[in-house]
Amino acid sequence: MTTFVDRVELHVAAGNGGHGCASVHREKFKPLGGPDGGNGGRGGDVILTVDQSVTTLLDYHHSPHRKATNGKPGEGGNRSGKDGQDLVLPVPDGTVVLDKVGNVLADLVGHGTSFVAAQGGRGGLGNAALASARRKAPGFALLGEPGDLQDIVLELKTVADVALVGYPSAGKSSLISVLSAAKPKIADYPFTTLVPNLGVVTAGDTVYTIADVPGLIPGASQGKGLGLEFLRHVERCSVLVHVLDTATLESDRDPVSDLDIIEAELREYGGLDNRPRIVVLNKIDVPDGKDLAEMVRPDLEARGYRVFEVSAVAHMGLKELSFALADLVGKSRAAKPKEEATRIVIRPKAVDDAGFTVTREEDGLYRVRGEKPERWVRQTDFSNDEAVGYLADRLNRLGVEDELMKTGARSGDGVAIGPEDNAVVFDWEPTAMAGAEMLGRRGEDHRFEAPRPAAQRRRERQAERDEATQEFDDFEPF
Repeated sequence: MTTFVDRVELHVAAGNGGHGCASVHREKFKPLGGPDGGNGGRGGDVILTVDQSVTTLLDYHHSPHRKATNGKPGEGGNRSGKDGQDLVLPVPDGTVVLDKVGNVLADLVGHGTSFVAAQGGRGGLGNAALASARRKAPGFALLGEPGDLQDIVLELKTVADVALVGYPSAGKSSLISVLSAAKPKIADYPFTTLVPNLGVVTAGDTVYTIADVPGLIPGASQGKGLGLEFLRHVERCSVLVHVLDTATLESDRDPVSDLDIIEAELREYGGLDNRPRIVVLNKIDVPDGKDLAEMVRPDLEARGYRVFEVSAVAHMGLKELSFALADLVGKSRAAKPKEEATRIVIRPKAVDDAGFTVTREEDGLYRVRGEKPERWVRQTDFSNDEAVGYLADRLNRLGVEDELMKTGARSGDGVAIGPEDNAVVFDWEPTAMAGAEMLGRRGEDHRFEAPRPAAQRRRERQAERDEATQEFDDFEPF
């Protein structure tokens, strides 16, 4: 049964925004009290947050589809819909968020660090919010925007100061168990350790973390054994410790060749050349192991390695090793640049940025791309002529029609607003008001106009009768 997962593909869906409401206030003696449709609620976000109590991505391996709640639609009486609830997904410290092609979107290190993986849709405006001096009674409301749909990959890279690397059964798990309070599974057969083990070590005034990285064998960087799955856990470590078995029973192995093979795999993986190394000759409690350690030590020191002879079983040489690691960790921490205070970066838009682009494609279709036009299209109810006219006016005010003319568009040409897989396509008919003439004074209800005096109404009726009589008198029969 799987108990540790350090890489998953996650499908997240933010909540949709609630639709706005088109409503007219009614009460006794006031049948048309004006628009009172409320706004729709915002859709919930999907947020990844580092939680120190979480150590694996196992939950997302079993349930890779996660969705936030939708916003509620607005209601009459100026009642706005309730916002959707954000979905907060806890992830381990050291989680890297990537898109499907491998681009890094976020590197989540440190408790409480968050990343919005999917943005909730905006709620649509109700007709009360759309009312203006020219549009006193809008007969439409805006639709809520759909929430983002994202396919992301989560990769866990262990956050530790020291990484123990070496062949299976070299004694890494035994070493981490005696240096810290970690209790990993220990046995004398290869691949006993199937997951990275993490322990906390205190040496004097220095407290550091140490990780056991399992599964390194020849070909690990190409995916052989378990190495490729766990080499990523070495990336964040400041110090690498080669744990070499001096009492191996395999005749074709020795500590020096083991070191060369593991170093070759680390070089093939890449990005680890600047990490300081320490060599640990383990199992010197075995007589043959002690003799072999004394034999290979001069060769290793000649290569520039600092060598320690230890026995995890007999607890020999552990104190010197622990303080040496603490010294290297302290130097590494001191060399790192101090974290700067959070800065707010303001990037103003260029003065010539229209907020949209118009391009002519090979098939003659004109495509409009931009945040505002695409959002307005998503918010429009195309079954409502008044809403379509409102969209046309917005696009005209933004300058889309002028840009289409400059690009060479003519009456009847196809225009698409949005990406290829989700665009609104229509035949363009240029007009001065982008369709306003057909719909007249949209949103203005004559019932809201002040009533005319009775004397004025009588004069108007009399003028109509006089005009009709004059037309009869001027009529000449054939």
